[in-house]
Amino acid sequence: MNKNNLVLRASLTLFSIALLSFNSCKEKKKNEDKSAEETLAVETVDPFFELSLAQWSIHRMINDDGVDPYSFAEKAKSWGFSGLEYVSQLYDKELKAANYSAEAMAAFVEKSNAAADKHGLKNVLIMVDGQGDLATSDKSARKKAVENHYKWVDAAAAMGCHSIRVNLSGSDNPEEWVANSVDGLTGLATYAKDKNINILVENHGGLSSNAAKLAEVMEKVNMENCGTLPDFGNFCIKRNYADDGSWNCEDQYDIYKGVKELMPYAKAVSAKSHDFDEEGNETEIDYSRVLQIVKDAGYTGFIGVEYEGDGMGEEAGIMATKELLLKAAKDLN
Repeated sequence: MNKNNLVLRASLTLFSIALLSFNSCKEKKKNEDKSAEETLAVETVDPFFELSLAQWSIHRMINDDGVDPYSFAEKAKSWGFSGLEYVSQLYDKELKAANYSAEAMAAFVEKSNAAADKHGLKNVLIMVDGQGDLATSDKSARKKAVENHYKWVDAAAAMGCHSIRVNLSGSDNPEEWVANSVDGLTGLATYAKDKNINILVENHGGLSSNAAKLAEVMEKVNMENCGTLPDFGNFCIKRNYADDGSWNCEDQYDIYKGVKELMPYAKAVSAKSHDFDEEGNETEIDYSRVLQIVKDAGYTGFIGVEYEGDGMGEEAGIMATKELLLKAAKDLN
């Protein structure tokens, strides 16, 4: 074999080795990229729910700091939410002064819709307070309370919300409370039915925080547009107040039992929070445990962040709650 042939053969061998090495590196990089994409996909898996913000989370900003309640949509958008849960009492300053006139309510609807549209957010529900006791034993007062809620049903319909949240106050007698609640809710849900609005009851203190009793009310009302809004942190049935306004809970219903009992009727869910530990976990509520209950119930709607604590500013508390929700959701079965 002459010298030229040897050189040619050596060159071909080196080229083959280089080609094999290139293909091997290319395949390795392809596998690394694929692995990185899969890891990223796992890390960015969407939760089983959508995120809304309960306006009560910024009630101090509005009531104490003079923040415009109509900036709600702008703030919620900047914090990464897609749904809005309004609180009626945060608009009382203008609405009460106008005696809830048709013109005042129309202005509330128009301004809220304009803000939501501008920032691309969905109006989810209105939490209604101060319109009378729907579970009072005074029949005429109960009827008046039902009628007082009509304007909020109309507002919710005009805003594209799916529900209003109401309270069931008015009696401490369990049997009377159940009967009164069934009557009040049936009347209100009947009005709301033709407007495609749900009437939702939150566990919100008193007998409404006794989940078994509230579930009994739902069974007896038995209307498609009447349901619950389970709140993770509102299961205190009876509070004892001190002179300084502080309180402790005398009768606490089990959180996890309560959420499980209310989820069959749930059309919205509230993620309440008060305080967080160094790892970012809520100090009194096991979010992974309670979210698993919500997921197991087949719920896929909005979960509203509702920070109600004193340990940090409202924005920080909102973001801590949101991050905890997303973190807990990622680890569920």
